[in-house]
Amino acid sequence: MNPDAACAHVPLVVATRGETVENVHFGSVAVVDAAGRVLHSAGDPQATTFPRSALKPFQALPLLREEGDRALGLDDREVTLLTASHSGEEFHVLAVDSILAKSRQHWRRLKCGCHVPYVFETLGRTPPPRATFDPRYHNCSGKHAGFLAYCQLHNLPTDTYLDFDHPLQVKIKQAIADLLELPLSAIPTGIDGCSAPNHALPLAGLGRLWAMLATGRSGATGAAGAIGVAGAGAGAAGAGHGQADPVLERLFGLMTAHPEYVSGTGRSDLHFMRAGGGDWVAKVGADGVQAIGIRSRGLGIAIKISDGNSNARFVAAFEVLRRLGLVQPDHPELGRYHRIPIDNAAGLRTGEMRPVFDLRAH
Repeated sequence: MNPDAACAHVPLVVATRGETVENVHFGSVAVVDAAGRVLHSAGDPQATTFPRSALKPFQALPLLREEGDRALGLDDREVTLLTASHSGEEFHVLAVDSILAKSRQHWRRLKCGCHVPYVFETLGRTPPPRATFDPRYHNCSGKHAGFLAYCQLHNLPTDTYLDFDHPLQVKIKQAIADLLELPLSAIPTGIDGCSAPNHALPLAGLGRLWAMLATGRSGATGAAGAIGVAGAGAGAAGAGHGQADPVLERLFGLMTAHPEYVSGTGRSDLHFMRAGGGDWVAKVGADGVQAIGIRSRGLGIAIKISDGNSNARFVAAFEVLRRLGLVQPDHPELGRYHRIPIDNAAGLRTGEMRPVFDLRAH
């Protein structure tokens, strides 16, 4: 992976004041099939990218591949919450409580920290006076509850469950490396906002993970499909590559059936998955990351906005879907992301965010 990949980002979205461009948001896009072939791109599809929360479905793989969820009696919504950046709504917190109870763990063992639940900002509400929140309300608490569940099942230490060399974290990194056919040495690791390890990938590698999630297929593809061979074998989507993967198939089904558990009321991933009608699976990541898998096309879409702007990410995601012929600007659910208006504190429209990129076919 190229450590200078940020230099190859291109303008994806601009913010205007009136009709004049005021800010330019650079980034890259990779549209990839399940074999790892880059089919469309903007900027650098090999840009090194921390997926952040877009990695969550794959961080749940050790627990699910070893049927730990079934051993603990987790229900479908609780399994879905393992993949979530949830809003801290009551039903989210109740599901976290249930996972912890079934794992005989206490919320005080969660090491994700705490923040004001997203539901308040998303819905324009103010937290009640003297409201207090604990780590269960953190958007990553479902993932962390799943980590503790794995430790409980395997009699592993819980006080160090986020250490890079903890057996669970080693298994997670190996699972991702195996899916992408990458050596562990090619995957840098850093610490995420919730204190968990997060693994940097080529943007096309993130896209490939989401193509595999969308198609429910994984497995070796040979050199032509390897991430890092930009544009190799461009052609039909890769839905037929690899072998059926029941865990990825199950995750796709649960995330698309229960998108409110992946995100929350009024959140973008809920909008994208409802718009897809069971065909699209979507997940944001912090600092300008968006991943989308399209089952009918066998595609994974990975987007990185280099300055981390959230709204620019949504505008870019909508534009990719539009250029792939999947949405129109007046889409009833997603049209809000075609061009995002910018209003000031008095409610006056001052400008907008709009896309400025083309997708390059490979």
